[in-house]
Amino acid sequence: MARLPRLIVPGCPHHLIQRGVRGQALFHDAADFDFMIALLREYGVRDQVSIHSYALTDNAIELLATPATTDGLSVMMQAVGRRYVQRFNLRHARTGALWEGRFRAAPLQASTYLIPCTVHVDMSPVRAGLVSRPMDYRWSSHGHYIGLYRDTLVTPHEAYWRLGNTPFAREASYARLVAEGISEHQQRVISDSTLKGWALGDSEFQADVGSQTGRRATRGRPGRPRSKPQ
Repeated sequence: MARLPRLIVPGCPHHLIQRGVRGQALFHDAADFDFMIALLREYGVRDQVSIHSYALTDNAIELLATPATTDGLSVMMQAVGRRYVQRFNLRHARTGALWEGRFRAAPLQASTYLIPCTVHVDMSPVRAGLVSRPMDYRWSSHGHYIGLYRDTLVTPHEAYWRLGNTPFAREASYARLVAEGISEHQQRVISDSTLKGWALGDSEFQADVGSQTGRRATRGRPGRPRSKPQ
């Protein structure tokens, strides 16, 4: 069965995951992490993709990003993946594929899911068991959002600016949201939608995504389709 095309909506934030083949490590040292961040910054600008949050863990890249064009995300990730593999294989004396197929992505309704998804991304290193607190992990957007340092890769979404009237208020508000965490249900919905390629939002948002992309934006009902009455 042919794969469905990705649901990509220009101007809409998307949650994206790219994993290493067979769980293989994507990063061996700080130079690897730094090079990936530099590539995301370079091609994000070139391909008009605003990256709102990110986490680079041992065997996965997770992003929350808004493309300005329909093919921006795909073009960016293809270029980043190609250049990263070439350098990674050369540095670490290896050959062969590094990525587990194509990246997974899902458009999301910003008013409902932008902040929860940002928290979800910034908590990835904690879920992976790499650190006990997200602020202790250097290779994510969390430090930027709580004011530890300025990360030029990150372009905050307008939903983040609404968290407070001053930088300090926004940072404190976001830190509090991360400390509170998101529910298991929200985590599951965000992950499932991204891995399976369904739009993340209410029925009106899903219908709008389907209309714009020309393909079904939600999971169909299980079982055989009902036959029409004669």
